[in-house]
Amino acid sequence: MAHRTLPRPERSSPDQSPPDRSRPTPSRPERPRPVLHARPPRKLRMPRAQHLVHGFVWTMVAFDLLVLAWMALSSFKTAREIFATPFGLPESWQLENWARAWEVGDFGPALVRTLVVVAATAVGTVAVAAPAAYALSRFGARSAAPMTSFLAMGLGIPVQAIMLPLFVAMSQIGLVNSLSGLILVYIATSVPFAVFFLTAFFRSLSAELEEAAALDGASPWRTFWQIMLPLARSGIVTLVILNVIGHWSEGMLALIFLQDPQQQTLSLALLGFMSRVQFSGADWGGLFAAIGLVVLPLLLVYLWLGRRIIEGMTLGSGK
Repeated sequence: MAHRTLPRPERSSPDQSPPDRSRPTPSRPERPRPVLHARPPRKLRMPRAQHLVHGFVWTMVAFDLLVLAWMALSSFKTAREIFATPFGLPESWQLENWARAWEVGDFGPALVRTLVVVAATAVGTVAVAAPAAYALSRFGARSAAPMTSFLAMGLGIPVQAIMLPLFVAMSQIGLVNSLSGLILVYIATSVPFAVFFLTAFFRSLSAELEEAAALDGASPWRTFWQIMLPLARSGIVTLVILNVIGHWSEGMLALIFLQDPQQQTLSLALLGFMSRVQFSGADWGGLFAAIGLVVLPLLLVYLWLGRRIIEGMTLGSGK
């Protein structure tokens, strides 16, 4: 057999030096990438819509402030100045308009009755809605979701649709023309929103504290009263403030269920003063002062607790 001989590698001559790898090798120039004109993101087109929304909101705020300033200035003017210079300063500040409205309209006793009705309604609404909302948000019963939906449906029922049967039912049990009957009506109409609001708030709270309390032997009622209710303080305070604002100047149900002039609230006192002005003379300055007596306490409450309302309404959704 013939043996094959493999070719030997050629030896480099001593004159030839190995290639220097330390030198950088020339690289090819990179081709410029084509610039793609992509559509701008959606966020870049939002400021225009935001400016429109902000402009609309500030326009409404400016309009409300203008109406408020016009009402305040008119309460210190005479009837002639109100029509002659509606937005001008009064020539002489008629402070007696406020005193006359307070005395003629009988706003002192009406203010006391309104405070009693509003406070009792707020306390009664929280006393009914807080345990119900806690039970619907924590207890895993099958009827919890349908019951929550049923209470939420009550928000869509207008009060005008139930006034007549409600008046008949209240008259049969002797609660017409009394503050206690009006308080019960206010509580009944406020419970659907209160339960709906507090249910979402209780669901946002952590359940670890409830489990720890159950391990320590606390009953569900004690857990609710001593642990969960203090944690829901922000939501309850917000609910109380909204309830007070909603019932402070309510006049439709009060006009139906309070027919005795000795039981009238602020809204009915304002309505009675307006009827006296129309029949006795054009006391427009006193009328604007009477409106200020009803609006001013509510405005002060909102200026004092407006930030608390916003914090309470957004706290539950942020957790």
